[in-house]
Amino acid sequence: MEPPPALHPVKLYVYDLSKGMARRLSPLMLGKQLDGIWHTSIIVHKDEFFYGSGGISSCAPGGTLLGPPDSVVDLGSTEVTEEIFLEYLSSLGESMFRGESYNLFEHNCNTFSNEVAQFLTGRKIPSYITDLPSEVLSTPFGQALRPLLDSIQIQPPGGNTFRRHNGQS
Repeated sequence: MEPPPALHPVKLYVYDLSKGMARRLSPLMLGKQLDGIWHTSIIVHKDEFFYGSGGISSCAPGGTLLGPPDSVVDLGSTEVTEEIFLEYLSSLGESMFRGESYNLFEHNCNTFSNEVAQFLTGRKIPSYITDLPSEVLSTPFGQALRPLLDSIQIQPPGGNTFRRHNGQS
């Protein structure tokens, strides 16, 4: 008889890139309240995985220069082994989540976290995070700033570009 599969906790780290400025300035600039400008990552198998303009990266949990997360969301647990997960990440990094595919509004760290969360747990990340770009773009100021914002590339410093541990990329 086979032992039951091991369960691995899955967490979502949520960082406010504005460090509280969005909460204070959004009513004046956008005419609506935003609680933050969210960057997210997935914590599983003792590492933090995130996506930015440099592609998929990993580090020890909290190991980017963003420091500790502003909040942690428990997404449940997964039976997906580390080996299978790393193969999955490798395929994502070669297809949907290459660095040059990054777009601040349509294909960003939160898109990545949402995709990976669903693969691991079947659950999406909170909608207040995934809905943020459309909230900003629904305002006149967001529309006016879109050309500038579309050119912004975000890659939190402190992680390592993800490569398969056995040397494959």
